[in-house]
Amino acid sequence: MQKLLNTIQSPADLRKLTPEQLPQLAAELREFIIDIVSVKEGHLGASLGVVELTIALHYIFNTPDDLLVWDVGHQAYGHKILTERKDKFDTNRQWGGISGFPKRNESEYDTFGVGHSSTSISAALGMAIASKLKGEAEKNHIAVIGDASIASGMAFEGLNHAGVTDTNLLVILNDNAIGIDPSVGALKNYLTEVKEGRNPRQNNMIKSLNFDYIGPVDGHDINALLKELERLKNKKGPKFLHIITTKGKGLKKAEEDQVKYHAPGKFDKVTGEILPKTEDNLPPKYQDVFGLTLVELAKQNEKIIGITPAMPSGSSLKFMMEAFPERAFDVGIAEQHAVTLAAGMATQGMTVYCNIYSTFLQRAYDQVIHDVALQNLPVIFCLDRAGLVGEDGATHHGIFDIAYLNPIPNLIIFAPLNEKELRNILYTAQLGLEHPIAIRYPRGRSESTEWQLPFEEIEIGKATELKKGNTVAILSTGTIGNNVTKAFDEVDNSSLFSHYHFGFIKPLDENTLHTIFKTHQTILTIEDGVIKGGFGSSISNFATENSYTHTIKHLGVPDSFIEHGKVSELQQYCGIDVKSLEEIFSAYEN
Repeated sequence: MQKLLNTIQSPADLRKLTPEQLPQLAAELREFIIDIVSVKEGHLGASLGVVELTIALHYIFNTPDDLLVWDVGHQAYGHKILTERKDKFDTNRQWGGISGFPKRNESEYDTFGVGHSSTSISAALGMAIASKLKGEAEKNHIAVIGDASIASGMAFEGLNHAGVTDTNLLVILNDNAIGIDPSVGALKNYLTEVKEGRNPRQNNMIKSLNFDYIGPVDGHDINALLKELERLKNKKGPKFLHIITTKGKGLKKAEEDQVKYHAPGKFDKVTGEILPKTEDNLPPKYQDVFGLTLVELAKQNEKIIGITPAMPSGSSLKFMMEAFPERAFDVGIAEQHAVTLAAGMATQGMTVYCNIYSTFLQRAYDQVIHDVALQNLPVIFCLDRAGLVGEDGATHHGIFDIAYLNPIPNLIIFAPLNEKELRNILYTAQLGLEHPIAIRYPRGRSESTEWQLPFEEIEIGKATELKKGNTVAILSTGTIGNNVTKAFDEVDNSSLFSHYHFGFIKPLDENTLHTIFKTHQTILTIEDGVIKGGFGSSISNFATENSYTHTIKHLGVPDSFIEHGKVSELQQYCGIDVKSLEEIFSAYEN
């Protein structure tokens, strides 16, 4: 039997099939996704769960003229395969390949670039209003959003506005009770009651927002989806379709362990078994250093609280949630709420560790300034995934935090060199700091297996001399300093170079800086973040303010959005990998 997927390059080809052929296509599409992701890695469970929905949407609606927006985009692999990218899907998330998320400059079918949650309803509503103003009232606009993402404040803002507009908008709730980790909160409980028929229809919160609510519908029954979408296609005004799906559908292991199979790495495509990695005697992940250290500290300090917005596994706050469930909170996809919740707790004398990925703290910038720093509340921000994060690409790199946090008064910013410093700054932060602090650390493994040593207090605002030289001063911050140390091993005349680790980006160690500028001819700054407004900019500002006229060169992330690829490839692109640093240092010898 000929494979139907082999005949499809675009939705126009898909629409040539009969409805009776679509279940076969769904099975083939699942098989194709599993085949590729089992070898090349990526986000698996979410895309498997929406295969029938993806086919039905492109079958019923006239994409790309009808505008389809996927929230976050973890679930869009089937969409990419059906929209002219099947033959290059094996390059997904690789350097030079297609993005793991919908991206406007990649395809006309990707109507809106995504990666962070809860943007789809606002974006699709904006498109719908624009279409109406342009006289294109017949055009359809569809937002597909998950039950974890719809609980975010921005999604509610979009629903609130959409309900009072006369626009051709369809919101599809893909309800599988899980985002990356299981969904939490009162809305999750409400949706569970609706699914189980325990919530009276007259008490429907979506209807109360003036949406035409339909559901719940089995999201794996392709005939039911076709029927509902065909009917909704010709119905005017804001509409809401509630579908029930299973994340990881079609791969037994992925259905059984939905957290692990969100992005499982390499696995056996037949059995689903994740292929083992040799992790014996490897240094710990930085996230685990955070999570395990926090448990240690919480045993000693009953005022310690942990907060994460929907990332207990990714941040390793799960360890504290298991050990002290009454003092560890997953607040769902709600970064703004997480920050202000932490601020409220801090006013009452609690010691709050607010763990948020660097890229996601961007979403709570006002709360950091207005609710924490302005009131000088000693919230401890733990910024996981700081720096270049790899295959998730431009939407997820944590490269802006130094630049966006640096101007905020009262805020201390610290970037540890290694796992020991991360452990010790976490300890130091709960000893009674008078200011809020942001601690930034990268994704991935640390430097040493010998890290669970007795705690040592870190002196606030003090830089560390790692190597003494006489001509060029290398000033680094954070774990990128380890690349500097490794590069020195290959440099012949390394006595030319001094190396200073500035764990504290703010406040800067000005006494040490004066010494550096008085004893060296050239200054080279290195950071795993944007050069514009970053650590190096602070050093240049210091030089200007103190009338130093040295040659200062900055290395870091250039003034552009960095795409997806392995961290090693991205560091090489930015010129901050070990090999690039060797070449730069060697040039100073000649």
